[in-house]
Amino acid sequence: MAKQKITGVKLTRLEARTRVIQRASHFGFLVFCLAIGFVVVATAIPQRRELDKLELKLKASKAREQAVLADREYHFIEHRALREDPTFLEIHARDRLDYFREGERVLRFKREP
Repeated sequence: MAKQKITGVKLTRLEARTRVIQRASHFGFLVFCLAIGFVVVATAIPQRRELDKLELKLKASKAREQAVLADREYHFIEHRALREDPTFLEIHARDRLDYFREGERVLRFKREP
């Protein structure tokens, strides 16, 4: 009977060592996964900053494009009015050349820059 008890003790110790080794390997795997996760996040941060910069440049470019398109539309309408509307042409020419009719009162407003 003493032999079985010794074998049982050795088996219990072996099982305890196996559980310790398994827990250590699980902990090591967890640490490895966390390290990989931190590496992925750390490499993504500069790319995110670059993406933010590019999005800001895109917004600025779109704003400039909208301003240019609005200015183009204004000039297109003004050109068409000068070509087709004699009243607008007369008003524009008189304003540019500082002509006015007798008895007419002209008010000029200064634009602020």
